Amino acid sequence: MKQLVFELAAPEPPSFANFLPGRNAEVVAAMGRIAAGAAGDTGLLVWGPPGAGKTHLLRATVAAALAHGRSAAWFAGPGALSGVDPETLAATALVAVDDVGGANADAQARLFTLFNEMKLRGGQLVAASDAAPALLPLREDLRTRLGWGLVFELQPLADADKPAALLAYARQRGFALSDDVVRYLLAHGRRDMTTLLATLAALDRHSLSAKRPITVPMLRAWLQREMGFEG
Repeated sequence: MKQLVFELAAPEPPSFANFLPGRNAEVVAAMGRIAAGAAGDTGLLVWGPPGAGKTHLLRATVAAALAHGRSAAWFAGPGALSGVDPETLAATALVAVDDVGGANADAQARLFTLFNEMKLRGGQLVAASDAAPALLPLREDLRTRLGWGLVFELQPLADADKPAALLAYARQRGFALSDDVVRYLLAHGRRDMTTLLATLAALDRHSLSAKRPITVPMLRAWLQREMGFEG
């Protein structure tokens, strides 16, 4: 059966609450502490393969820091630092930079200065990469600094772990989800967690509006009405 592309709900803003940690509970807890300003380390680097959730966690960390009343900024990549004065940026309590392994020479220089300035001022630099610090194609002094603080490998959520994770997410949001609904979603939809969680959030809203529990017949009828799906 053709895989559905669920485009029925925009993904929710990244937060720790809508991240399924799987084997990454220690990572999430550490990022929560650094967001709150409760960690003494200047740097935190999380690394792992594409799709593991690195960008989600960086943006969630920034959102949590802002919620704690701290200044925070997120950069989609080191190239976004072009034209930014690192000494001025270091006045920000928490700065998150994605994909640091792709930094060119100019961005590496800015990251190096930013780290040193944030260390002096007591701020935090949170970074993400596809590889461990020792394997990043960066200048040695920058790689060393990125490895000074907390370093975590982010483990992707395995397919076998997704049913239990989705059920736990539903319980956390306060709605009931049966095993057969989870199986249906995984069999007929995109299996990336961003789409699955957006779909569950939309289903929850639809269930509340219709005053009906989420069942496979309701899910099937909803898909037929929204997308003309038959299955």
